[in-house]
Amino acid sequence: MYQEEVVHVLEGRASTLLERASAGLAEKYSRRAAVRLLAAVDAQLAKLEAVRADALAMFGDLCGSERDGAAELALVLAITENQATRELSHARSLRSRLPKVMGLMRAGKVRFYTAGKVCEATSWLSESAVREVDAVLESRLVGKNPLSARRAACYAAAKADPEGLARRTRKRREQRAVHLVHNGAGVADLLLVDAPVERAVAAYTRIDNMAKALKTKDEPRKLDQLRSDVALDLLLTGTGGTPPKAEVYVYLDYLTLAKLNDNPADLAGHGPISASLARDLVATPGAVLRRIITEPATGQPIELGRRRYRPTATVDEFLRIRDRECRHPGCHRPAHFAELDHNKPWSRGGTTDVAQLHGYCKRHHRIKHTPGWKHVAENGDVVITTPGGSRHVSRLVPLHEPRAAAPP
Repeated sequence: MYQEEVVHVLEGRASTLLERASAGLAEKYSRRAAVRLLAAVDAQLAKLEAVRADALAMFGDLCGSERDGAAELALVLAITENQATRELSHARSLRSRLPKVMGLMRAGKVRFYTAGKVCEATSWLSESAVREVDAVLESRLVGKNPLSARRAACYAAAKADPEGLARRTRKRREQRAVHLVHNGAGVADLLLVDAPVERAVAAYTRIDNMAKALKTKDEPRKLDQLRSDVALDLLLTGTGGTPPKAEVYVYLDYLTLAKLNDNPADLAGHGPISASLARDLVATPGAVLRRIITEPATGQPIELGRRRYRPTATVDEFLRIRDRECRHPGCHRPAHFAELDHNKPWSRGGTTDVAQLHGYCKRHHRIKHTPGWKHVAENGDVVITTPGGSRHVSRLVPLHEPRAAAPP
């Protein structure tokens, strides 16, 4: 009887409330009011998605098999069977393995899609390890976009089971392959699947450098087109000029390097990698990466590896090492692709020093200078106020949590 009442409320009364809310949108809103409205709606959607996740998990329990359940769900919700399978898996994982993340959904603080990224990042963990990660993430997910949430979950998972991460890394790298997907209309996708991340990032950086070198004022092709043409030329002919050597940054603390712990390292733009892989990478002769050693007590850089093609200005180099990624919250484009910018404009007395300079990808550099956006530097952090009045802080986050000194 209670179940029928719940369905009745959702089908009837909830629809009436939604109609009344929609009617209210006919009024003219200020940008600030519209932002508040969107935040309020999003919170309610998260709560509804928690109810939906519970219903999905219950439905999955009642089905004879996952395939059977996905087939029926796909028909009922008019989605693909792959999506149905994924949503069923995430819902059951949230209910049984990640109850605190599910609690954030019920509180209207995290959406189902974001929670699903956490499910994917922790799917390989044991029951005990995933509960440890669940507890850690309870205070770290709110306000994160799906990509940032996934990275936070990956790091927590790597900390919870470093040996498991090393095994998973070896297995995935063994599955590397190249796939050709024909799309019609004279185009196809050439995909490198499960390629070693340090080589894939270095290859992309080389392609990007070569494409930018070709982008003269008389070149009609866009950068994306140039990257595609350069990559195919390199594969087909092995030529394309003499590009600068690609650089990839890997950050690890010296206790990890010395094998005194197995805490995860970080590959710029990619996220956490296992300690064993990081040690292998920095020890490889002729590697295409730069090793950044951090102080365990602070998580900030203390040494810059000197394996590189050509030097840069000291301040420029320090800022790219310090920031690691674009300083716009939620953007993970590596800082070595960034455009450095004064938070206080040079024309208004801004100084060219590490306190006032921060790196942004091209997209967010443009947004920073769009009217209505405000960026203020505060002790290494950047406080960003949007035109709608919402306030966000881009923190100078250390590679890892402060750690005790090395044992004697």
